[in-house]
Amino acid sequence: MKKTEVLVVCTHQEILNTVLRLVNSNTEMSAIGANTLEQAITTFRSANFDLVLVGAGLEKAEETELEHVIRKVNRKIPIVFHYGGGSGLLFTEIYEALK
Repeated sequence: MKKTEVLVVCTHQEILNTVLRLVNSNTEMSAIGANTLEQAITTFRSANFDLVLVGAGLEKAEETELEHVIRKVNRKIPIVFHYGGGSGLLFTEIYEALK
């Protein structure tokens, strides 16, 4: 069974580590993290992701640039903006976006 590939973008390393741990604990998902806009763009272009999860830390202009790059490569890929609220909300947002 193919896992859902998730790119997690968050500039706060501790939060990024937590989200990666949570997503990777789900047997249906595999996550890779990026903690800068440049790293996120490079990582996104180097692999096939099913979803991009954007967390705290990027400036609004950086979020807009990232979204533009993603849409240029794949208009249909879901982008979830998640700024906290616990693992239940995190997975609800992911599953809703993947429908």
